[in-house]
Amino acid sequence: MIVAEQKSLDEIRSLLRGKRKVLAVGCGTCVAVCFAGGKREVGVLASALRMAGQLDGSPVEVDELTVQRQCEAEYIEALKDKLADYDAVLSLGCGVGVQTIAEHYDGATVLPALNTKFMGGPTEQGVWLERCQGCGACLLDYTGGICPISRCPKQLQNGPCGGTDAGGRCEVDATMPCAWHLIWEKMDKLHRQDELLEVRPPKDWSTSRDGGVRRIVRDDLRKPKLESGA
Repeated sequence: MIVAEQKSLDEIRSLLRGKRKVLAVGCGTCVAVCFAGGKREVGVLASALRMAGQLDGSPVEVDELTVQRQCEAEYIEALKDKLADYDAVLSLGCGVGVQTIAEHYDGATVLPALNTKFMGGPTEQGVWLERCQGCGACLLDYTGGICPISRCPKQLQNGPCGGTDAGGRCEVDATMPCAWHLIWEKMDKLHRQDELLEVRPPKDWSTSRDGGVRRIVRDDLRKPKLESGA
């Protein structure tokens, strides 16, 4: 899932400076799971903004709405008849959600309440760790399901660096296990360590951020275009 965290209250208030009526919009998917932008978080933030405005003499009216997903146009249709009444939309969605609302309603001022961090998952209560960078050329089959692109700070792909300690800790961050130590141990359990002895060629990064905006096109899912004159 996409993991995000809420901006500080001071930063959000700075974004809203001069705004008198705001619609805070939450998202019921990824950012709700990481407790950054779901219905509960929208309510807490809206209340904090109202209270802070009252205390310093700059009251702001904040209404609340949470949609299932901000990143898909059909789910944000609920905003259609509301936006004319507001000075700004405060999105508690990820960066994709903010941009989807802004693109769909290009006359609206859409402001981000969250900082989008990474794709990852919870490892314990209250802790989320990065697990994928969306490089576009997955090699998890080779590494036993452990990603060295996201979990090795040096993104090494042919084994560990020389800084790994005897306990299998990372040289860059000693609080983390070395990704390649984990990979080696996992491949041992799978009886596949010999595969790691094969030197892999340099990674093709063209599937990542090289060449601009990435896209996936599924022609089998697209609506057929009507021929002109039909």
